[in-house]
Amino acid sequence: MTASEPLYLGVDGGGTGCRVALWSADGAVLARAEGGPSNVTSDFDGACANILNALSLISDAVSGALPEAIGHLGLAGAISDDVCRAVAARMPMKRCTVTGDMPTTVAGALGPQDGAVLALGTGSFVGLKRNGVVTSVGGWGLQVSDNGSAAWIGRAGLAATLEAVDGLTPRGAMAQALLARFDDDPTAIVRFAATARPADYGKLAPVVLEADDPAARAIVAQGADWLERALLALGHDDSMPLCLIGGLGPRYHDLLARDGRQFVAPQGSALDGAFLLAKGAA
Repeated sequence: MTASEPLYLGVDGGGTGCRVALWSADGAVLARAEGGPSNVTSDFDGACANILNALSLISDAVSGALPEAIGHLGLAGAISDDVCRAVAARMPMKRCTVTGDMPTTVAGALGPQDGAVLALGTGSFVGLKRNGVVTSVGGWGLQVSDNGSAAWIGRAGLAATLEAVDGLTPRGAMAQALLARFDDDPTAIVRFAATARPADYGKLAPVVLEADDPAARAIVAQGADWLERALLALGHDDSMPLCLIGGLGPRYHDLLARDGRQFVAPQGSALDGAFLLAKGAA
């Protein structure tokens, strides 16, 4: 690396944490760091603080060269131009672009290829790239969207548990396990829900998935149905590769598999996608 060569900085920020890396012009990773939750809709100030903390670790590793880097941030919750500009204004880089996490995720997963990406982590969205143009469904946040995600599963599990408490459905393994997390007190669930963020709900998804009783399977099946409808809305057909990513991606494979459908492994991560977009903006 010489003083005249550009540096590229990428940030992948999600509901449970952020990942940051700095690359040289030839694509070599110079430094990496991680930070706390970075959903700028759930907690704008907290997300920015977590990103800046991670960037400070990167800056220390490269002797303060960070302001000269060309940066791209892909952040959960960055759903408007105003939010993206506000985030960019807080960053130390002189050249910095900000998007939601969909463009970085799709760029990292598919590279130059066309196809569909089902991103299933704390939140969710479905993206499709055709002839280099990316369109998407979902990703509007847990309050109104994020179907099939860990946060959505956790919240749906709590709703189903309260139905079981009310006698509307049987009190199966899932309801019992979730109630146990709240000391068998339904009112504690209500108090939790009053302030819970997506990451808080997401921590309950493993309880739902491990229970694997009829109520839990119904929740996952409902998520899979939404994913199928999202693919249909985007015009996906089975000639196009399909990439499942995120912690919950493998959970949906069997529910979405059918003859002729091509599943492919991701070429890279959302952080890799941030690098590609930063380099493309140079």
